[in-house]
Amino acid sequence: MNQTATQPDTIETSKNNAATFYNDVIKGLSGPTKRLNSMYFYDAVGDKIFQELMGCPEYYPTNCEMEIFSTKTAALAQTIMADGDSFDLIELGAGDATKSTYLLKYTVNQQTDFSYLPIDISANVINYLNVKLPLSIPGLKITGLNGEYFDMLKKAAALSNRRKVVLFMGSNIGNMPVPEANQFCKTLREHLNPGDMVLIGFDLKKSPKTILAAYNDSEGITKRFNLNLLLRINRELDGNFDVSQFDHYATYDPETGACKSYLISLKDQIVTIGKETIRFLKDEYIYMEISQKFTIMQTDQMAANTGFRPVDRFFDIKKWFVDAVWMAE
Repeated sequence: MNQTATQPDTIETSKNNAATFYNDVIKGLSGPTKRLNSMYFYDAVGDKIFQELMGCPEYYPTNCEMEIFSTKTAALAQTIMADGDSFDLIELGAGDATKSTYLLKYTVNQQTDFSYLPIDISANVINYLNVKLPLSIPGLKITGLNGEYFDMLKKAAALSNRRKVVLFMGSNIGNMPVPEANQFCKTLREHLNPGDMVLIGFDLKKSPKTILAAYNDSEGITKRFNLNLLLRINRELDGNFDVSQFDHYATYDPETGACKSYLISLKDQIVTIGKETIRFLKDEYIYMEISQKFTIMQTDQMAANTGFRPVDRFFDIKKWFVDAVWMAE
């Protein structure tokens, strides 16, 4: 029923996404500093490669947050259930919902009155969740929303006037430079009412070697993940990237906490995307992604600067990662 009811919206959103994808790619590669938006990593192939990445030994963030959700489920649930009123649990960038499934199962078992609204840019992900989760969690009320975060938050607000609890996990907040992350949180606050909550995952500063290894793994999964975006452009936008002529490079600055990923052109080359022509010089880079690392003080300051009040924190045993719970003021 959910699939049938949401199918027209999903098709229309996919058309809009394709046009936006093309425009973003051409704009990003036509400027003096070439860049691609990391949100486009996640097509069906990218989703699969990311699942591989989460399982590799060097990539610690997923395991750290999984530990939090699997061992502190009751405490997390009690925090977001607050006074026991009904609410909508909205997850931004839901992915396969493996971590949030711990919370969903516990909360359903407590017979809590809530609905789960996963939001993801990948229609593949939303279709998967709409089918899988009601089977694995009987009694779960789910409405998957495929599209941009804030567009879908507006849609979620129109579905009910209940209190909102927003999950933004996986250190996705770190995929933005700090000023953009602050602006994101301000915009998020504008979509919420006083008393609404957010749970945000932050990857914390730690040994630079540990961090860099996570984004330059020995099996080359991160490299394949980055190169897949060029292949996606080939598949969906009539591009002709030769991915053998690009290499992956990652760097981490312990002072600023910025871990950045690039693709480096190995020769002078010309790439066509649709009717557009993009020229690359040898050693020219495409800026692919930032994975920002934080201190606890920085997370508290971000909350204060953007209209939230920190109310709780949940750490993994190594204190490499934190899920911070904020309340909208």
